[in-house]
Amino acid sequence: MTPARRLRNIIGGSAGNLVEWFDWYAYAAFTLYFAPVFFPKGDATAQLLSTAAIFAVGFFMRPVGAWVMGVYSDRKGRKAGLTLSVTLMCTGSLIIGLTPGYASIGVAAPALLLFARLLQGLSVGGEYGSSATYLSEMATAKHRGFWSSFQYVTLISGQLLALLLLILLQQTLSEPDLKAWGWRIPFLFGAALAVVVFWLRRRLDETRAFEGDISGPPKSSALLLITKHPREALLVLGLTAGGTLAFYAYTTYLQKFLVNTTGFSKDVATQISAAALFIFMLLQPAVGALSDRIGRKPVMIAFGVSGVLFTVPIMSSLATADSPFIAFLLAMGSLVIVSGYTAINAVVKAELFPAHIRALGVALPYAIANAVFGGTAEYVALWFKSEGVESAFFWYVTGMIGVSLMVYLFMRDTRHRSLIVHED
Repeated sequence: MTPARRLRNIIGGSAGNLVEWFDWYAYAAFTLYFAPVFFPKGDATAQLLSTAAIFAVGFFMRPVGAWVMGVYSDRKGRKAGLTLSVTLMCTGSLIIGLTPGYASIGVAAPALLLFARLLQGLSVGGEYGSSATYLSEMATAKHRGFWSSFQYVTLISGQLLALLLLILLQQTLSEPDLKAWGWRIPFLFGAALAVVVFWLRRRLDETRAFEGDISGPPKSSALLLITKHPREALLVLGLTAGGTLAFYAYTTYLQKFLVNTTGFSKDVATQISAAALFIFMLLQPAVGALSDRIGRKPVMIAFGVSGVLFTVPIMSSLATADSPFIAFLLAMGSLVIVSGYTAINAVVKAELFPAHIRALGVALPYAIANAVFGGTAEYVALWFKSEGVESAFFWYVTGMIGVSLMVYLFMRDTRHRSLIVHED
């Protein structure tokens, strides 16, 4: 495959990933505005708890999506899995964007919101394994860390695009209009983008690794993963737990934390989050390239040690920050730390498994850890706050990063013992 063709496929796969994650994060970015539409009773924290619960439930659908579409991607091809996932995401976004509020249809409104998030959870569960596998297999061995880091470049880009759209709407619409109907715009916009991505993904090349290895070995299944690759599956669970919790604490929850705890306005909190995420996005290829030079293991250990040492000081300082610039610097510090996980976690997982079960092996254990720790991050944080012990959440994040650090210390460096072949 020529370098130009390889680059076209990586860009095409990444662009689809961006839209998938834009749709997923639009929910989190606009929660502050649509929570009263679906859950009209209670104070602000109670409404956020209700929407955070549905956010968490969507995460618990991700293991199902990882299982079903991981097997589908291993058997039918990475391109087929990527195309199916974006179709489901489009449907979920349309439902959220078009569903009337509680005042119009009663309990059917939160029920439809829940159903849409279940569809999106199914989609994202399959997206992670398919895209991580596709980008890792499409890249050459020498630059695999660099190119696979674009999964999180596009993931962060999707989150950043959602925040930028929120900023734009905050500047052009009044707050009553945003709460009444403006929050629907990102979901309809995301559904339209998904149609474009469907067309793009139909034009991608299949990876050599899938075409070369998939016909001989046993067919992908959860039973095969558990019986033949239990150690690798447990490694994915362990290395994901602390990283995914830290990622959602430092990104998705940060915007609400800056409003609900620090006391910034919604506009200022969104601007701080967007600025920090933009720099975070630019860091991913640099950290991925570093892992190509020094190995994956030292980079992950650096995240683990820094996360254990600095999470509590950073979050405690953020809670009392009275300057947007200071809040930005603190947020940026946390994101620099978590880059040691985000930039390379996909390639590390992909390098652990042979091609015939790679998409499932990457997706299913990751989705389970993500549901248990990442998907519940907001709810746990808000629960601690409602109980008057918000600082306990900072220690919870620190402890889980410590658990993952133990995994990093004792696992092999996958850069030197990768199972990905046919990368020429």
